[in-house]
Amino acid sequence: MEKTNVMRILERLNVSYTPHEYDSETDKGEEVAAAIGKSADEVFKTLVTTSPNGNYVFIIPVNCSLNLKKAARTAGVKSIEMLKQKELLPLTGYVHGGCSPFGMKKTFPTFIEETAILFPAICVSAGKRGYQVELSPEDIIKNVPAEYGDLCD
Repeated sequence: MEKTNVMRILERLNVSYTPHEYDSETDKGEEVAAAIGKSADEVFKTLVTTSPNGNYVFIIPVNCSLNLKKAARTAGVKSIEMLKQKELLPLTGYVHGGCSPFGMKKTFPTFIEETAILFPAICVSAGKRGYQVELSPEDIIKNVPAEYGDLCD
């Protein structure tokens, strides 16, 4: 298996993780979860948003939708909207479907759906389509850093 930059970052931080590989043509979150043998509740996607106050990152299960009102409230801003897909790579260094909370070009305020605490480990993108890393949500909270919040519909 190819080692991604995210995997190297996790190793540098001494964070324990399990890598997972799947067909990079798989692009629906529920299909990714099935491909790596996990439930859709424990595989999380990384979404980048924008507001007049700046950019924010939200990590939510692949089977839920980000509630923009809850996201704005959690981030402490008046309103928030999804970042345009063409703006993702220049802003974060990641392509759509391969965005990870680890290793973005800049550090943005980051929030993780509170249901993550229900699992000893969750999966997030390893920074490249076709790769996921499984790790403790607490390791995300400590090393990104991030905060928990009620983010989904």
